[in-house]
Amino acid sequence: MANSIEVKDLTLNFGAISVLKKMNLDVAEGEFIVLLGPSGCGKSTLLNCLAGLLEISDGQIWIKGKNVTWSEPSERGIGMVFQSYALYPQMTVRGNLSFGLKNARMPQDEIDKRVARAAEILQIGPLLDRKPAALSGGQRQRVAIGRALVRDVDVFLFDEPLSNLDAKLRSELRVEIKRLHAKLNNTMVYVTHDQIEALTLADRIAVMRGGVIQQLAAPQEIYNRPSNLFVAGFIGSPSMNFLNGSTVDGGRAFALPGGIKLDLAEYEGGAVGARDKAVLGLRPEHLVVQDHEEPGKTIPAIVELDEPMGADSLVWFAAGGGQVSVRVPVERRLARGTEVHLKVDMTKASVFDAGTEQRI
Repeated sequence: MANSIEVKDLTLNFGAISVLKKMNLDVAEGEFIVLLGPSGCGKSTLLNCLAGLLEISDGQIWIKGKNVTWSEPSERGIGMVFQSYALYPQMTVRGNLSFGLKNARMPQDEIDKRVARAAEILQIGPLLDRKPAALSGGQRQRVAIGRALVRDVDVFLFDEPLSNLDAKLRSELRVEIKRLHAKLNNTMVYVTHDQIEALTLADRIAVMRGGVIQQLAAPQEIYNRPSNLFVAGFIGSPSMNFLNGSTVDGGRAFALPGGIKLDLAEYEGGAVGARDKAVLGLRPEHLVVQDHEEPGKTIPAIVELDEPMGADSLVWFAAGGGQVSVRVPVERRLARGTEVHLKVDMTKASVFDAGTEQRI
């Protein structure tokens, strides 16, 4: 499949500060890529470089087989949706949608056709004669998306478009954006710090930190096999549990404080090599509370806190020399101080080198 966007060794410096470092990224035709990471990681900066809103220090940007590194934003064949709606308050929805097309001196019948198509796709037809002040936040964001949609471009760039909305609206518009991509099959690059948005929307996620892509993969790959401790801790809600220990017996077992050993036979390739310092990562849904011990498969634990969460409860335990959270069926009530055993699903565990922080 041909690439719609190619970023080659892109570097961006603000004075002596390096913001993006030798960035490489290929986005396939029709792919939905999400740039995910904490504030300051460079995700919006990268998007602004793609859009031509920032001048890069080194490297190249190719869109649809054309080198656009030094091209103006209007020459790149992109539509951009910003975090702020940036609508003209004195214009109606119809006026906002058609403004850019009129400036481009497009024939009126073509403008009307594009506005009608965007309104139909986004279900904002009844709103065309209203002004932004008479719209809800969700409706305004639909109009902002529509303004990019009428340009009929191949690549859409979204810069945290849902961050100003409440939780319910975010959920609804997330579904709408996914439907929009399925309907149009355009290339989309979407920036967010919200991992739920990333996991639900993306074909692939680029997890960023400090101007560098830490891992680029499909959502389930990143969730199940995070490449390092940062990705493992950033992805997942509730967060992954981390227990410090070592790999022993030639790397065939993971040793925890208190003489606990967990068999690594079912962990990916089995033996991981002996390491004095290693970290075991366990997601809360990959642990099971049981009353009996199974040598090599369970960790003794004491209940510390129970957090009911509706469909299930998040129960916190003192276990393995640290604190461990586990998703527990809501029907099972565990009193504080209860002694139990946590069975580990080693097929879904992650083991990291404590020094390099990389997955083993």
